[in-house]
Amino acid sequence: MNNLLEINNVVKRYGDYTALNDVSMHIPKGSVFGLLGPNGAGKTSLIRIINQITMPDSGEVILDGEKLAPKHIANIGYLPEERGLYKSMKVGEQALYLAQLKGMSKSDAKKKLKYWFEKFDIGAWWNKKIEELSKGMAQKVQFVVTVLHTPKLLIFDEPFSGFDPINAQLIAKEILQLRDEGATIIFSTHRMESVEEMCDHIALIHKSNKILEGKLEDIKRQFRTNVFEVGLKTDDPALIQEQLKQSYEVHPADFKSLNEGLKLKVKLVNGKTSNDLLSYLTEKGEVNHFVELVPSANDIFIQAVNKNQ
Repeated sequence: MNNLLEINNVVKRYGDYTALNDVSMHIPKGSVFGLLGPNGAGKTSLIRIINQITMPDSGEVILDGEKLAPKHIANIGYLPEERGLYKSMKVGEQALYLAQLKGMSKSDAKKKLKYWFEKFDIGAWWNKKIEELSKGMAQKVQFVVTVLHTPKLLIFDEPFSGFDPINAQLIAKEILQLRDEGATIIFSTHRMESVEEMCDHIALIHKSNKILEGKLEDIKRQFRTNVFEVGLKTDDPALIQEQLKQSYEVHPADFKSLNEGLKLKVKLVNGKTSNDLLSYLTEKGEVNHFVELVPSANDIFIQAVNKNQ
């Protein structure tokens, strides 16, 4: 697989505390990669190493085929969870200053800022100080500054913090657009619904160790339970339920449905397939609900962490 970023056997210690314990992961080019884990798992330590704020005690980081070096800072955009804008500085002045720190000329930065400020309809903020803006408004400015120099790698740490649902959706759309235009994105969040919506690949860190990594769809398949919600309109629901118990694990279910009738959770066992179950049900009545309970990112997060306590 063609990876933009490779983290190989990285160890980071702070005194007697190990923040990262021999962590390796591979972030494919042009993907949104979810970096997940409970508080204190080691995510921030890894992000700081990628940004060269700190250095690993051992191991290495490879960016686009080269060992990570100071010159690569211009290829990285980082939106930290704790925002870093200067509150008493004017928005436009600050955006130009930060863009030039990333290697942009003042004229190029002005052109790109004009594009983004018009896109987000924030041109009127140019001469306002950051301290005059709401948290969400300041967050938009921080996002623009992060992506302005079109870096190869973007790191977003809780990017939706401070946003209402409408603006959170706006930023999510922009992140996916940046991916489609070729950027590689590391996305760190505790909002599992955002992981479902945006991430192609994920890695889960717990207690300084990577415990899970891969394509989200493959990991969902790995955690699959083979449980189906079944809704059936039939003349003899008690008999059908008893017959099902002879070949499947069957439990009562309560789910929203426009149709009344028998509602069950049915788990496939003994080599039975979903086709076997559906064929049986269609012989016994009118199937009005048949849904596999695919584990969510939230379910996977909880199961994997609890398993590795």
